[in-house]
Amino acid sequence: MRDAILNAVSDLRARSPLVHSLTNYVVMEVTANVLLAAGASPLMAHEPEELDDLLAIASALVLNIGTLDKNWIASMEKAGEAANRHGKPVVLDPVGAGASRLRTETSLRLLERVRPKVLRGNASEIMALAPEAAAARGFSKGVDSTNASFEAAPAALFLAKKYGCVVSVSGAEDWITDGRTTLLVKGGTPLMTRVTGMGCSSTALTAACAAVACSPLIAAAAAMAMMAAASNRAAATAGGPGSFLPAFLDALFTLKPAEAAACVHPADE
Repeated sequence: MRDAILNAVSDLRARSPLVHSLTNYVVMEVTANVLLAAGASPLMAHEPEELDDLLAIASALVLNIGTLDKNWIASMEKAGEAANRHGKPVVLDPVGAGASRLRTETSLRLLERVRPKVLRGNASEIMALAPEAAAARGFSKGVDSTNASFEAAPAALFLAKKYGCVVSVSGAEDWITDGRTTLLVKGGTPLMTRVTGMGCSSTALTAACAAVACSPLIAAAAAMAMMAAASNRAAATAGGPGSFLPAFLDALFTLKPAEAAACVHPADE
């Protein structure tokens, strides 16, 4: 596992995958800068007429439902179909699932129609998509979680098996499973919750790793480990949210693969 994480981080920088993100406009700049700092290349476009052409050259696709409207939903469905047609991995971020029926239903429809390789969200979002499997119900406060990642474990396992995907649950410890193997990513800082777009950036970085890693499970773990390791280093020098973000980008840019690998652990360890 350690070697696979090391290879994923190294290959990300060596191959600089092009990540096409249909993401919310609140986080576009942050997400693009995180991808660039990590060694990937961002692409953000929503016009349906060009999606097939762009997915033909992209390395991976992000579907992020943060700022929904009917046109964006239609573009996401078309982009997902194009990505599948071109054999490009898709990562879905169900931002705010559980906060409204539209968000929950859109997330479930994309899971069913697109079949992403990775579903990445916070605990409350993941639990909202599988209430029949959740051990306890929280609620989604906008895009924020009211549950710890481990509380979403039953829902994550259910969704992973139902949709044949990896489920990556962010939290104080990130909980990542493909329905058979479960990994934990330890590290990170509460300052990450004080800067907009860090969760969405984790999703984009997951897609970048999915383009180069040996499996979606390793991709999800490598991405969350990169976020955790870089944020640990940034928090050591940041005085608050304003100085944390540039420090995080610098830390991500200079991150050594071994720093990321050190954050990943088997769930039973």
